[in-house]
Amino acid sequence: MDQSSISAGPSLKEQVALVLREIVEVAHLGAGKVLVVGTSTSEVAGSRIGTAGALKVANELLLGIEEVRVEFGFHVVFQCCEHLNRSLVVERTLLKELRLTEVAAVPHPTAGGSMASAAYRNMSDPCLAESVEAHAGIDIGETMIGMHLRHVAVPFRPSIRYIGQARVNAAYTRPKLIGGERAQYRLAEEASIQQGNSHSCD
Repeated sequence: MDQSSISAGPSLKEQVALVLREIVEVAHLGAGKVLVVGTSTSEVAGSRIGTAGALKVANELLLGIEEVRVEFGFHVVFQCCEHLNRSLVVERTLLKELRLTEVAAVPHPTAGGSMASAAYRNMSDPCLAESVEAHAGIDIGETMIGMHLRHVAVPFRPSIRYIGQARVNAAYTRPKLIGGERAQYRLAEEASIQQGNSHSCD
């Protein structure tokens, strides 16, 4: 597939920005929240994952991601490929803030992937974290980001299902709902519980 067919219609930057804005809305992403991004630039360009990584593709996607990140103030971490054990490119300030475990490597296109390589070279003080528990994520090219999401992950289907030629999926997370049949999850219901239930946990 030639590069001209990728650029037809909205640019890669515009496509990824659209998906990000949609996940920002449903996941309520803002300051203090973390989004994990997994990307196969090979798939975006129409090739099989891991066969044709492209820094040019990665850098265009990075522009769209950074545009939305700056607007809403959340953190973005980038998943490396399996050759770096799916570690994450993060800013060192975030690594320290979240007390993440640092691992040692510098990603490049054949070990880490083009997206992780581009992100590493565009961050102020990049490093790699072994894992993270992100509030939401987008997966461009089905790279499998689930290991870096908090429990409980809720699948989200963006309005566009492809970025370039890569299928895109997304998810946000919610707190675990605890308790059994007597559990309530809205404070407004508290008064009716007290009036209608004489049993107590005390």
